[in-house]
Amino acid sequence: AEAAGGTITVHPISHASFVMETPLGTIYVDPVGEPALYEAQPAPGLIQVTHEHGDHFNVETLTALAGDDTQIITNPAVLEKMPEALQAKASAIANGESAEWNGLAIDAIPAYNTTEERKDFHPEGRDNGYVLTFDGFRVYVSGDTEDIPEMRALENIDLAFVCMNLPFTMDATAAASAVSEFKPTYVYPYHYRGRDGGTQDPQEFASMVEGVEVKLHDWYG
Repeated sequence: AEAAGGTITVHPISHASFVMETPLGTIYVDPVGEPALYEAQPAPGLIQVTHEHGDHFNVETLTALAGDDTQIITNPAVLEKMPEALQAKASAIANGESAEWNGLAIDAIPAYNTTEERKDFHPEGRDNGYVLTFDGFRVYVSGDTEDIPEMRALENIDLAFVCMNLPFTMDATAAASAVSEFKPTYVYPYHYRGRDGGTQDPQEFASMVEGVEVKLHDWYG
């Protein structure tokens, strides 16, 4: 994708983890797993963590990947769970708060469950999604959430990463409904395998989305 300052290149890693090369530097989102998964990628200038679950936050992975000049931005609950060495590189923003990194504006967007039997997974007010505003290009990272009003109300999103898996987040139908409402230019369905191997079908999601270009990638290859 093209931002005013240059190209933004997305490198899916697995499930919820991906890397973006941007004109402002390389950003890792929710990096977990073996550090070797990231060997082909440029070192991160910024690491973002959405919340504390093990498929989004792993101390060993972060410790291996975060260099001396890496900034980590996360939510307050994860900051508390970090060892001191990581806390020294990190800062937290809560829902509705903002940060800045290297000229990039970062807004913490709510991410939570609304279905009664799912509310324990991601309680309202704890976890983050993020909107990243580059010069002329806005990226939304959903984190783990259902199709909440705050997602549906997003405006001027160029690229969105939207989760869908049961029982933890939402199904493809709910995700497609929300995306069709806030209408990013491009969307990556990601995080689409659930517990016990249950999968939300990205192709099915794509068939239900209206007015948005769906980027399909095998996040589990």
